[in-house]
Amino acid sequence: MRVERQYRELEKIEEIRIYNIDRNKVYCPSEQVKKFEKVSFSNIMKQVPSDINVFLPLDDNDYLIKRVGWNLLERMNLNLEDVEGRKLSETSPFYYDLFKDDLREVRETEEAKALRVFYYISDRIISIANVHIISDEGKVYIISDLTKTDELTKSVEDQIKEEEENKAALIEYFSHTGSFYKLHDEYTWTPGIYNIINRSKETRDRFYNIIFDLVIPEDRPLVDELLGTMSPETDTYENIIRIKTPGGHIKHLDTYLYSKFDENGEEVSSYGLFKDISVDSHKHLTRPVDFMLNGFNHNSKLSLLVEPLSKRYEFSEGFYKMIEIPKNEYIHNKSILDNIAEEDVRTELEKLMAGEITEVNTVLTYKVKGDPKNFKICELFIERFKYGNNEHSIGFLTDITVSRQEQEELKKSNAAKNILIKEVHHRVKNNLQVLSSFLNLERRAYRDKPNQILDNMQTRLSSLALLHEKTYTTEDFHNINLEDYMKDQDSTLNTLFGAKGINFTSEIDPKIYLSIEAITPLLLIIDELTMNAIKHAFPYSTMKDKTISKKIDLIDEKTCKMIFWDNGIGLKDSDVLKNHNLGWEIIKNLTRQINGELEILDCKVGTGFRIIFPVEFGQTLDEFNEKRGKSNEN
Repeated sequence: MRVERQYRELEKIEEIRIYNIDRNKVYCPSEQVKKFEKVSFSNIMKQVPSDINVFLPLDDNDYLIKRVGWNLLERMNLNLEDVEGRKLSETSPFYYDLFKDDLREVRETEEAKALRVFYYISDRIISIANVHIISDEGKVYIISDLTKTDELTKSVEDQIKEEEENKAALIEYFSHTGSFYKLHDEYTWTPGIYNIINRSKETRDRFYNIIFDLVIPEDRPLVDELLGTMSPETDTYENIIRIKTPGGHIKHLDTYLYSKFDENGEEVSSYGLFKDISVDSHKHLTRPVDFMLNGFNHNSKLSLLVEPLSKRYEFSEGFYKMIEIPKNEYIHNKSILDNIAEEDVRTELEKLMAGEITEVNTVLTYKVKGDPKNFKICELFIERFKYGNNEHSIGFLTDITVSRQEQEELKKSNAAKNILIKEVHHRVKNNLQVLSSFLNLERRAYRDKPNQILDNMQTRLSSLALLHEKTYTTEDFHNINLEDYMKDQDSTLNTLFGAKGINFTSEIDPKIYLSIEAITPLLLIIDELTMNAIKHAFPYSTMKDKTISKKIDLIDEKTCKMIFWDNGIGLKDSDVLKNHNLGWEIIKNLTRQINGELEILDCKVGTGFRIIFPVEFGQTLDEFNEKRGKSNEN
């Protein structure tokens, strides 16, 4: 048996959810303290659909049961004589613990209070009770209107819809954000959507997706891919799409969609969140794929192919220059194979598209617009891979139509670039796997708090995007200046929800250079420590001079030390953090990745952590400690 409580700010009502109620604990036989006279109109009260429960307060904050509603007695198979004149705490410890604070509040304030109680078996609602607590003439009344299981066929759907609408309305607190909920092919749009598209609400809006209707032609493949792939196995979708508002403005929308399916695979409902990120011009390039594509946009001989086997394709500008077709006129389909001269290459590509092979690495002759006199010699590499439940593909196309000497030089250059691209591709897949692992952990730990999961994942993705943005402009993945990253990360952390009023400070030794293998987990460690401090270190709005600081310096030429500290309320018991905190487990695992040592500091004010780790990522922990020992002896 489990009880959860949540206050609904928009409705000004508290919800109580009771899972798998144990009826043996609801009623306990107890000794009668006082016998009451029969309540007037008791027979008439049997006909009232509401349960009217009457309690007489005692000095010890307990209550004598004067009357219990007939519906409750019937469900418990009891008579009024079994419960009247007995103490509530003894006769029903469960309901006494459930309502004692609410009863005391009503008695002290003499103001009525409303509650909504859901009864569940597993995750299925079996009944709902709307409860009102009233104090009058020295007595306390609990009036309950119960909706039974057989009355819930339609109201459960309404309740789910109402809950989703409430979630959407809460999301509206974030600027430039709007959402929809779709049930039975009808849309419910929140006010934020109309702020994004710059028009007022219309009656017909509930019959179609007013965002997708505005998507620009270049991004229609993203929407087509979405509509063609959502299924019980692939029930979420995230991407950045562009729309053109009725006023002619182009906006970039960060898009998150989620659908629910029934046991037959039919879509029951869907939910969508759109965030307008146009206000910050650089924000629409937060995806790693955008940084990669940008690096090829000024190269007419080398083209990056993202998702070439899908309608969701994105190619760099060089591709369209090679085939000599403007981007806005190009139609992506199998007909492009007709212009490849070699039959064996066409056959190989058809096998790749059918999923029979996973890679094509070849040289081909491409007839521009089908003209055999205008041809180009191209090197093509495409790889198909699976991530989660989805198939993806990535590749590159190189124009090698040059002289033999230039061709040899170009092949050497391309070999280096190919290695770099494959290295970048490998790191993107690794980082996606890291985020997937975090998401799986948090789904289990915070399954009732989806917004917390989204906030946490947004923070981690921002740090990884920062990492991609900086490293993709260099070919050196092994000597990256840490100070540059920390400054940009502080700017990102300042934008976190809940970080308002908190001062972030960093003191980083400019001589520290680390590999990307070390910086990636280090950034994620700082994300976890920062999110934990924002949530727990400053619980009171009156707290002033709130600060989260980090200092990273060299102990010696082979060893780094990071001190992370906040001036919040501190830890009352560090063992609780170590034993029961998912964030702590993530921090420990990430620390092991950099072969570091993690310690909680004994602080007079706030909470502090120290992490000591090697500069060289390849060192084992034993080698690291051995070198530290020798250094300390010197």
